[in-house]
Amino acid sequence: MQQIPRRILVVDDDRDTAQTLAELLNTMGHDATFLTDPSKVDDYIQAVQPHIAFVDIGMPHLDGWQVAEHIRARYSADALRLVALTGHSGEDERVKSRRAGFDAHLLKPASPDLVESILLQFFSRPG
Repeated sequence: MQQIPRRILVVDDDRDTAQTLAELLNTMGHDATFLTDPSKVDDYIQAVQPHIAFVDIGMPHLDGWQVAEHIRARYSADALRLVALTGHSGEDERVKSRRAGFDAHLLKPASPDLVESILLQFFSRPG
């Protein structure tokens, strides 16, 4: 399977975490950027139209589940894939992520192999 470059958004209130994941995605050949303010997600999505967004669950003021619910009210999974990033691995969190509209749930810090696996699952094509 061959992966084609994608536009990717990383949303995390921790700048170092967001920037590190965006840099990893860029080294994988994607066009990734990050936001630390989840209230700016809608403007970014409208302007850039990313294919996928990695969203931290544990952000203050506007958590990742709220961000996902807001995005899903506007965009289908075919238009934008969502991946939850969290430090919690419990089944309750996974269920809540699915209900909010996330397509995948990753434990932080996510390994490069796991990130690549998720991208391949969503966006691979015969090649």
